[in-house]
Amino acid sequence: MDERAVEIWNDQLEELFLRTGHRFRRVEPRRRMRDYIRGLLGPVGRKNGWQLAEYAGHRTPDRLQRLLNGARWDADELRDDLQHYVAERLGEPDGILILDDTGFLKKGTTSAGVQRQYSGTAGRTENCQIGVFAAYATTRGRALVDRELYLPKSWADDRDRCQAAHIPDERAFATKPDLAKTMVLRAIASPLPIAWVTADSAYGQEWRLRRMLEETGLGYVLAVPKSQQVPHFGRIDHLFTQAPDEAWERRSCGDGTKGPRIYHWAALQITSIEDFDGEMPTHQRWALARRSINKPDQIAYYLAYAPLGTTIEHLVRVAGMRWAIEEAFQTAKNECGLDQYEVRRYTGWMRHITLAMLAHAFLAVMAADAAAKGAAETVPAWRTSPWQKFGGSWQLSTQPSPCTRPSSAPAR
Repeated sequence: MDERAVEIWNDQLEELFLRTGHRFRRVEPRRRMRDYIRGLLGPVGRKNGWQLAEYAGHRTPDRLQRLLNGARWDADELRDDLQHYVAERLGEPDGILILDDTGFLKKGTTSAGVQRQYSGTAGRTENCQIGVFAAYATTRGRALVDRELYLPKSWADDRDRCQAAHIPDERAFATKPDLAKTMVLRAIASPLPIAWVTADSAYGQEWRLRRMLEETGLGYVLAVPKSQQVPHFGRIDHLFTQAPDEAWERRSCGDGTKGPRIYHWAALQITSIEDFDGEMPTHQRWALARRSINKPDQIAYYLAYAPLGTTIEHLVRVAGMRWAIEEAFQTAKNECGLDQYEVRRYTGWMRHITLAMLAHAFLAVMAADAAAKGAAETVPAWRTSPWQKFGGSWQLSTQPSPCTRPSSAPAR
Protein backbone atom coordinates (compact mmCIF):
# COMPACT_ATOMS: atom_id res chain seq x y z
CA MET A 1 0.00 0.00 0.00
CA ASP A 2 1.33 3.43 -0.90
CA GLU A 3 1.19 6.39 1.45
CA ARG A 4 -2.10 7.66 0.05
CA ALA A 5 -3.74 4.24 0.37
CA VAL A 6 -2.61 3.99 4.00
CA GLU A 7 -4.06 7.42 4.69
CA ILE A 8 -7.41 6.45 3.16
CA TRP A 9 -7.43 3.19 5.12
CA ASN A 10 -6.77 5.00 8.41
CA ASP A 11 -9.37 7.68 7.70
CA GLN A 12 -12.01 5.08 6.89
CA LEU A 13 -11.19 3.04 9.98
CA GLU A 14 -11.36 6.14 12.17
CA GLU A 15 -14.77 6.94 10.69
CA LEU A 16 -15.93 3.43 11.62
CA PHE A 17 -14.65 3.91 15.18
CA LEU A 18 -16.49 7.21 15.47
CA ARG A 19 -19.81 5.74 14.37
CA THR A 20 -19.54 2.80 16.81
CA GLY A 21 -17.70 4.39 19.75
CA HIS A 22 -20.88 5.58 21.46
CA ARG A 23 -21.71 1.95 22.31
CA PHE A 24 -18.81 2.06 24.82
CA ARG A 25 -19.71 4.57 27.50
CA ARG A 26 -16.29 4.70 29.16
CA VAL A 27 -13.00 5.71 27.57
CA GLU A 28 -11.18 2.52 28.60
CA PRO A 29 -13.39 -0.01 26.73
CA ARG A 30 -13.65 2.39 23.79
CA ARG A 31 -9.87 2.42 23.44
CA ARG A 32 -9.63 -1.33 23.91
CA MET A 33 -12.24 -1.84 21.17
CA ARG A 34 -10.05 0.16 18.82
CA ASP A 35 -6.99 -1.87 19.83
CA TYR A 36 -8.89 -5.10 19.28
CA ILE A 37 -10.19 -4.16 15.83
CA ARG A 38 -6.78 -2.89 14.72
CA GLY A 39 -5.25 -6.16 15.88
CA LEU A 40 -7.84 -8.24 14.03
CA LEU A 41 -7.04 -6.27 10.87
CA GLY A 42 -3.29 -6.22 11.48
CA PRO A 43 -0.44 -8.58 10.53
CA VAL A 44 -0.83 -10.76 13.63
CA GLY A 45 0.11 -14.43 13.20
CA ARG A 46 -2.61 -15.88 15.41
CA LYS A 47 -5.16 -13.42 16.68
CA ASN A 48 -5.49 -14.66 20.24
CA GLY A 49 -5.33 -12.61 23.43
CA TRP A 50 -1.56 -12.55 23.89
CA GLN A 51 -0.67 -11.72 20.29
CA LEU A 52 -3.38 -9.07 19.96
CA ALA A 53 -2.16 -7.51 23.22
CA GLU A 54 1.44 -7.52 22.00
CA TYR A 55 0.39 -5.88 18.72
CA ALA A 56 -1.45 -3.19 20.70
CA GLY A 57 1.57 -2.57 22.94
CA HIS A 58 0.05 -4.07 26.11
CA ARG A 59 2.18 -6.02 28.58
CA THR A 60 -0.54 -8.63 29.15
CA PRO A 61 -3.88 -9.54 27.50
CA ASP A 62 -5.82 -8.58 30.63
CA ARG A 63 -7.33 -5.39 29.23
CA LEU A 64 -8.47 -7.05 26.01
CA GLN A 65 -9.90 -9.98 27.97
CA ARG A 66 -11.77 -7.49 30.14
CA LEU A 67 -13.25 -5.97 26.98
CA LEU A 68 -14.67 -9.37 26.05
CA ASN A 69 -15.73 -10.63 29.45
CA GLY A 70 -16.19 -7.84 31.97
CA ALA A 71 -16.69 -4.42 30.38
CA ARG A 72 -20.19 -2.98 30.12
CA TRP A 73 -21.32 -2.87 26.49
CA ASP A 74 -23.94 -4.62 24.37
CA ALA A 75 -22.78 -6.73 21.42
CA ASP A 76 -26.27 -6.62 19.90
CA GLU A 77 -26.17 -2.83 19.76
CA LEU A 78 -22.82 -3.02 17.98
CA ARG A 79 -24.34 -5.54 15.56
CA ASP A 80 -27.06 -2.99 14.80
CA ASP A 81 -24.36 -0.42 13.97
CA LEU A 82 -22.67 -3.01 11.75
CA GLN A 83 -25.90 -3.54 9.79
CA HIS A 84 -26.31 0.21 9.31
CA TYR A 85 -22.71 0.41 8.08
CA VAL A 86 -23.12 -2.45 5.60
CA ALA A 87 -26.46 -1.08 4.37
CA GLU A 88 -24.91 2.33 3.74
CA ARG A 89 -21.72 1.13 2.05
CA LEU A 90 -22.73 -2.13 0.32
CA GLY A 91 -26.53 -1.97 0.15
CA GLU A 92 -28.48 -2.40 -3.08
CA PRO A 93 -32.25 -2.85 -3.58
CA ASP A 94 -31.71 -6.40 -4.85
CA GLY A 95 -29.67 -7.43 -1.80
CA ILE A 96 -29.50 -11.10 -0.80
CA LEU A 97 -29.49 -12.44 2.75
CA ILE A 98 -27.64 -15.77 3.06
CA LEU A 99 -28.07 -18.16 6.00
CA ASP A 100 -25.57 -20.80 7.08
CA ASP A 101 -23.66 -22.15 10.06
CA THR A 102 -20.00 -22.82 10.70
CA GLY A 103 -18.11 -24.78 13.33
CA PHE A 104 -15.40 -23.70 15.78
CA LEU A 105 -13.26 -26.58 17.05
CA LYS A 106 -12.79 -26.46 20.83
CA LYS A 107 -11.29 -28.58 23.58
CA GLY A 108 -12.96 -29.33 26.88
CA THR A 109 -16.59 -29.20 27.96
CA THR A 110 -17.05 -25.79 29.60
CA SER A 111 -17.13 -23.40 26.61
CA ALA A 112 -20.69 -22.25 25.96
CA GLY A 113 -22.53 -24.64 23.63
CA VAL A 114 -19.58 -26.97 23.07
CA GLN A 115 -20.10 -30.69 22.61
CA ARG A 116 -19.40 -33.41 20.09
CA GLN A 117 -21.60 -32.53 17.16
CA TYR A 118 -21.44 -32.54 13.39
CA SER A 119 -19.49 -29.65 11.91
CA GLY A 120 -19.83 -28.94 8.23
CA THR A 121 -16.57 -27.00 8.48
CA ALA A 122 -14.68 -30.13 9.58
CA GLY A 123 -16.89 -32.48 7.57
CA ARG A 124 -17.31 -34.81 10.54
CA THR A 125 -18.43 -34.99 14.18
CA GLU A 126 -16.05 -33.02 16.38
CA ASN A 127 -15.95 -31.33 19.77
CA CYS A 128 -16.97 -27.85 18.69
CA GLN A 129 -19.23 -24.86 18.95
CA ILE A 130 -21.64 -24.04 16.12
CA GLY A 131 -22.49 -20.49 15.12
CA VAL A 132 -25.44 -19.68 12.87
CA PHE A 133 -24.79 -16.63 10.68
CA ALA A 134 -26.45 -14.31 8.20
CA ALA A 135 -24.44 -12.67 5.42
CA TYR A 136 -25.52 -9.83 3.16
CA ALA A 137 -24.44 -9.85 -0.50
CA THR A 138 -24.79 -7.51 -3.45
CA THR A 139 -22.79 -6.85 -6.59
CA ARG A 140 -20.71 -4.42 -4.48
CA GLY A 141 -19.56 -6.94 -1.89
CA ARG A 142 -20.58 -9.30 0.91
CA ALA A 143 -20.30 -9.19 4.69
CA LEU A 144 -21.47 -11.11 7.75
CA VAL A 145 -24.25 -9.13 9.43
CA ASP A 146 -25.68 -11.31 12.23
CA ARG A 147 -24.84 -14.31 14.40
CA GLU A 148 -26.25 -16.64 17.04
CA LEU A 149 -24.56 -19.35 19.09
CA TYR A 150 -26.34 -22.69 18.70
CA LEU A 151 -27.09 -24.32 22.06
CA PRO A 152 -27.58 -28.11 21.82
CA LYS A 153 -30.50 -29.50 23.80
CA SER A 154 -28.10 -31.02 26.35
CA TRP A 155 -26.98 -27.48 27.15
CA ALA A 156 -30.38 -25.80 27.07
CA ASP A 157 -31.81 -28.38 29.48
CA ASP A 158 -28.96 -27.94 31.99
CA ARG A 159 -29.56 -24.52 33.53
CA ASP A 160 -26.70 -24.85 36.04
CA ARG A 161 -24.29 -25.43 33.18
CA CYS A 162 -25.78 -22.49 31.28
CA GLN A 163 -25.44 -20.25 34.32
CA ALA A 164 -21.77 -21.18 34.71
CA ALA A 165 -21.17 -20.20 31.07
CA HIS A 166 -23.14 -16.93 31.55
CA ILE A 167 -25.81 -17.95 29.05
CA PRO A 168 -28.89 -15.71 29.52
CA ASP A 169 -31.86 -17.34 31.22
CA GLU A 170 -34.09 -16.48 28.27
CA ARG A 171 -31.96 -18.56 25.89
CA ALA A 172 -33.97 -21.75 25.51
CA PHE A 173 -33.32 -24.51 23.01
CA ALA A 174 -33.80 -23.39 19.41
CA THR A 175 -33.04 -25.28 16.23
CA LYS A 176 -30.66 -23.77 13.71
CA PRO A 177 -33.54 -22.85 11.35
CA ASP A 178 -35.28 -21.19 14.32
CA LEU A 179 -32.18 -19.10 14.94
CA ALA A 180 -32.07 -18.27 11.24
CA LYS A 181 -35.71 -17.10 11.34
CA THR A 182 -34.86 -14.77 14.22
CA MET A 183 -32.00 -13.26 12.24
CA VAL A 184 -34.16 -12.84 9.13
CA LEU A 185 -36.73 -10.89 11.15
CA ARG A 186 -33.97 -8.68 12.59
CA ALA A 187 -32.56 -8.08 9.11
CA ILE A 188 -36.00 -7.08 7.80
CA ALA A 189 -36.28 -4.55 10.63
CA SER A 190 -32.78 -3.19 9.88
CA PRO A 191 -31.83 -0.69 7.15
CA LEU A 192 -30.45 -3.53 4.99
CA PRO A 193 -32.31 -3.50 1.65
CA ILE A 194 -33.20 -7.17 1.13
CA ALA A 195 -35.09 -8.74 -1.77
CA TRP A 196 -33.97 -12.38 -1.51
CA VAL A 197 -32.98 -15.06 0.97
CA THR A 198 -30.96 -18.16 0.13
CA ALA A 199 -29.56 -21.05 2.19
CA ASP A 200 -28.53 -24.68 1.97
CA SER A 201 -30.85 -27.65 2.45
CA ALA A 202 -30.49 -27.71 6.25
CA TYR A 203 -32.52 -24.50 6.25
CA GLY A 204 -34.46 -24.85 3.00
CA GLN A 205 -36.21 -28.04 4.11
CA GLU A 206 -37.79 -26.19 7.07
CA TRP A 207 -41.30 -25.31 5.87
CA ARG A 208 -41.84 -22.83 8.71
CA LEU A 209 -38.91 -20.77 7.46
CA ARG A 210 -40.22 -20.83 3.91
CA ARG A 211 -43.69 -19.84 5.05
CA MET A 212 -42.35 -16.97 7.15
CA LEU A 213 -40.43 -15.62 4.16
CA GLU A 214 -43.54 -15.77 2.01
CA GLU A 215 -45.56 -13.94 4.65
CA THR A 216 -42.97 -11.15 4.79
CA GLY A 217 -42.91 -10.85 0.99
CA LEU A 218 -39.25 -11.80 0.57
CA GLY A 219 -38.25 -13.91 -2.40
CA TYR A 220 -36.18 -16.99 -1.75
CA VAL A 221 -34.19 -19.71 -3.50
CA LEU A 222 -33.52 -22.42 -0.91
CA ALA A 223 -31.73 -25.72 -1.44
CA VAL A 224 -33.70 -28.79 -0.34
CA PRO A 225 -32.89 -32.51 -0.04
CA LYS A 226 -33.81 -34.87 -2.87
CA SER A 227 -36.56 -36.34 -0.68
CA GLN A 228 -38.32 -32.96 -0.41
CA GLN A 229 -42.04 -33.26 -1.12
CA VAL A 230 -43.51 -30.90 -3.70
CA PRO A 231 -47.29 -30.40 -3.33
CA HIS A 232 -49.24 -32.30 -6.03
CA PHE A 233 -45.99 -33.67 -7.53
CA GLY A 234 -44.37 -35.89 -4.87
CA ARG A 235 -40.62 -36.09 -4.29
CA ILE A 236 -38.63 -33.38 -5.99
CA ASP A 237 -36.04 -35.81 -7.39
CA HIS A 238 -38.80 -37.92 -8.97
CA LEU A 239 -40.31 -34.76 -10.43
CA PHE A 240 -37.11 -33.87 -12.30
CA THR A 241 -36.48 -37.47 -13.35
CA GLN A 242 -39.49 -36.98 -15.61
CA ALA A 243 -38.11 -33.76 -17.12
CA PRO A 244 -37.48 -33.98 -20.90
CA ASP A 245 -33.97 -33.40 -22.18
CA GLU A 246 -34.89 -30.01 -23.60
CA ALA A 247 -35.92 -28.82 -20.11
CA TRP A 248 -32.24 -28.78 -19.09
CA GLU A 249 -30.36 -25.68 -20.19
CA ARG A 250 -26.78 -24.57 -19.64
CA ARG A 251 -26.72 -21.57 -17.34
CA SER A 252 -24.09 -19.83 -15.23
CA CYS A 253 -24.85 -19.20 -11.56
CA GLY A 254 -21.93 -16.80 -11.16
CA ASP A 255 -18.19 -16.62 -11.59
CA GLY A 256 -15.80 -18.84 -9.67
CA THR A 257 -12.03 -18.94 -9.43
CA LYS A 258 -11.89 -20.66 -12.83
CA GLY A 259 -14.54 -18.59 -14.56
CA PRO A 260 -18.32 -18.98 -14.84
CA ARG A 261 -19.87 -21.80 -12.79
CA ILE A 262 -21.92 -23.48 -15.50
CA TYR A 263 -24.43 -26.26 -14.87
CA HIS A 264 -27.49 -27.71 -16.52
CA TRP A 265 -30.57 -26.18 -14.90
CA ALA A 266 -34.24 -27.14 -15.11
CA ALA A 267 -37.08 -25.11 -13.61
CA LEU A 268 -40.77 -25.75 -13.16
CA GLN A 269 -43.47 -23.32 -12.04
CA ILE A 270 -45.53 -24.85 -9.25
CA THR A 271 -48.26 -22.48 -8.07
CA SER A 272 -49.09 -18.79 -8.01
CA ILE A 273 -49.59 -17.11 -4.64
CA GLU A 274 -52.35 -14.60 -4.11
CA ASP A 275 -51.54 -11.45 -2.21
CA PHE A 276 -53.06 -10.78 1.19
CA ASP A 277 -55.83 -8.57 -0.24
CA GLY A 278 -57.15 -11.40 -2.35
CA GLU A 279 -56.44 -9.61 -5.62
CA MET A 280 -54.37 -10.84 -8.57
CA PRO A 281 -51.53 -13.29 -7.83
CA THR A 282 -48.26 -11.48 -7.18
CA HIS A 283 -45.78 -14.32 -6.62
CA GLN A 284 -44.87 -17.67 -8.07
CA ARG A 285 -43.47 -20.82 -6.49
CA TRP A 286 -40.81 -22.73 -8.40
CA ALA A 287 -38.92 -26.01 -8.22
CA LEU A 288 -35.39 -25.97 -9.65
CA ALA A 289 -32.67 -28.54 -10.23
CA ARG A 290 -28.96 -28.02 -10.89
CA ARG A 291 -27.12 -30.86 -12.63
CA SER A 292 -23.37 -31.17 -13.04
CA ILE A 293 -22.32 -31.19 -16.69
CA ASN A 294 -19.41 -33.58 -16.15
CA LYS A 295 -21.15 -35.73 -13.52
CA PRO A 296 -24.84 -35.78 -14.46
CA ASP A 297 -25.75 -38.00 -11.52
CA GLN A 298 -24.88 -35.10 -9.18
CA ILE A 299 -28.06 -33.04 -8.91
CA ALA A 300 -29.00 -30.36 -6.35
CA TYR A 301 -32.59 -29.27 -5.81
CA TYR A 302 -34.21 -25.98 -4.82
CA LEU A 303 -37.57 -24.50 -3.93
CA ALA A 304 -38.08 -20.86 -4.88
CA TYR A 305 -40.60 -18.09 -4.29
CA ALA A 306 -40.43 -15.04 -6.54
CA PRO A 307 -42.48 -12.10 -7.83
CA LEU A 308 -44.34 -12.79 -11.06
CA GLY A 309 -42.14 -12.05 -14.04
CA THR A 310 -38.89 -13.15 -12.36
CA THR A 311 -36.71 -14.92 -14.92
CA ILE A 312 -35.08 -18.29 -14.46
CA GLU A 313 -31.71 -16.57 -14.96
CA HIS A 314 -32.43 -14.40 -11.92
CA LEU A 315 -33.37 -17.41 -9.78
CA VAL A 316 -30.18 -19.18 -10.85
CA ARG A 317 -28.11 -16.12 -9.94
CA VAL A 318 -29.68 -15.98 -6.46
CA ALA A 319 -29.00 -19.68 -5.96
CA GLY A 320 -25.37 -19.14 -6.94
CA MET A 321 -24.94 -16.36 -4.38
CA ARG A 322 -25.21 -18.88 -1.53
CA TRP A 323 -21.47 -19.48 -1.86
CA ALA A 324 -20.82 -15.87 -0.83
CA ILE A 325 -21.25 -16.78 2.83
CA GLU A 326 -18.63 -19.53 2.50
CA GLU A 327 -16.25 -16.93 1.10
CA ALA A 328 -17.15 -14.59 3.97
CA PHE A 329 -16.42 -17.33 6.53
CA GLN A 330 -13.08 -18.05 4.93
CA THR A 331 -12.04 -14.41 4.80
CA ALA A 332 -13.29 -13.64 8.32
CA LYS A 333 -11.39 -16.61 9.74
CA ASN A 334 -8.19 -16.13 7.74
CA GLU A 335 -7.98 -12.34 7.90
CA CYS A 336 -10.00 -11.26 10.95
CA GLY A 337 -9.55 -14.05 13.50
CA LEU A 338 -13.22 -15.08 13.56
CA ASP A 339 -12.29 -18.52 14.90
CA GLN A 340 -9.18 -17.61 16.92
CA TYR A 341 -10.81 -16.57 20.17
CA GLU A 342 -9.91 -17.73 23.67
CA VAL A 343 -13.15 -17.20 25.55
CA ARG A 344 -15.44 -19.72 27.22
CA ARG A 345 -18.44 -17.68 28.26
CA TYR A 346 -21.41 -16.86 26.08
CA THR A 347 -20.89 -13.11 26.43
CA GLY A 348 -17.26 -13.35 25.39
CA TRP A 349 -18.15 -15.42 22.33
CA MET A 350 -20.82 -12.98 21.18
CA ARG A 351 -18.50 -10.01 21.66
CA HIS A 352 -15.50 -11.49 19.87
CA ILE A 353 -17.60 -12.73 16.97
CA THR A 354 -19.29 -9.32 16.59
CA LEU A 355 -15.97 -7.47 16.64
CA ALA A 356 -14.52 -9.89 14.07
CA MET A 357 -17.61 -9.37 11.89
CA LEU A 358 -17.13 -5.61 12.13
CA ALA A 359 -13.49 -5.98 11.04
CA HIS A 360 -14.57 -8.20 8.14
CA ALA A 361 -17.25 -5.70 7.07
CA PHE A 362 -14.58 -2.98 7.02
CA LEU A 363 -12.44 -5.11 4.68
CA ALA A 364 -15.46 -5.71 2.44
CA VAL A 365 -16.21 -1.99 2.25
CA MET A 366 -12.59 -1.13 1.47
CA ALA A 367 -12.52 -3.77 -1.28
CA ALA A 368 -15.75 -2.39 -2.75
CA ASP A 369 -14.39 1.17 -2.69
CA ALA A 370 -11.17 0.04 -4.37
CA ALA A 371 -13.12 -1.81 -7.07
CA ALA A 372 -15.31 1.21 -7.76
CA LYS A 373 -12.28 3.51 -7.88
CA GLY A 374 -10.43 1.13 -10.18
CA ALA A 375 -13.41 0.89 -12.53
CA ALA A 376 -13.77 4.65 -12.69
CA GLU A 377 -10.07 5.09 -13.47
CA THR A 378 -9.67 2.27 -16.00
CA VAL A 379 -12.93 2.56 -18.00
CA PRO A 380 -13.15 6.04 -19.58
CA ALA A 381 -16.59 7.48 -20.24
CA TRP A 382 -16.04 7.58 -24.00
CA ARG A 383 -15.76 3.77 -24.05
CA THR A 384 -19.25 3.26 -22.68
CA SER A 385 -21.97 2.48 -25.19
CA PRO A 386 -24.40 5.25 -26.24
CA TRP A 387 -27.06 2.53 -26.64
CA GLN A 388 -29.46 2.51 -23.70
CA LYS A 389 -32.60 0.47 -23.17
CA PHE A 390 -35.70 2.34 -22.03
CA GLY A 391 -38.75 0.16 -21.40
CA GLY A 392 -38.77 -2.41 -24.18
CA SER A 393 -36.84 -0.51 -26.85
CA TRP A 394 -33.26 0.59 -27.47
CA GLN A 395 -32.53 4.31 -27.77
CA LEU A 396 -29.46 6.44 -28.28
CA SER A 397 -28.51 8.31 -25.11
CA THR A 398 -26.64 11.62 -25.04
CA GLN A 399 -25.71 11.08 -21.39
CA PRO A 400 -22.70 8.92 -20.48
CA SER A 401 -23.72 5.69 -18.81
CA PRO A 402 -22.21 4.81 -15.42
CA CYS A 403 -19.07 2.69 -15.40
CA THR A 404 -19.48 -0.17 -12.99
CA ARG A 405 -18.18 -3.65 -12.60
CA PRO A 406 -18.87 -6.56 -10.26
CA SER A 407 -17.49 -6.62 -6.71
CA SER A 408 -13.85 -7.56 -6.34
CA ALA A 409 -14.62 -9.93 -3.43
CA PRO A 410 -13.10 -13.35 -4.20
CA ALA A 411 -15.43 -15.81 -5.94
CA ARG A 412 -15.49 -19.47 -5.11
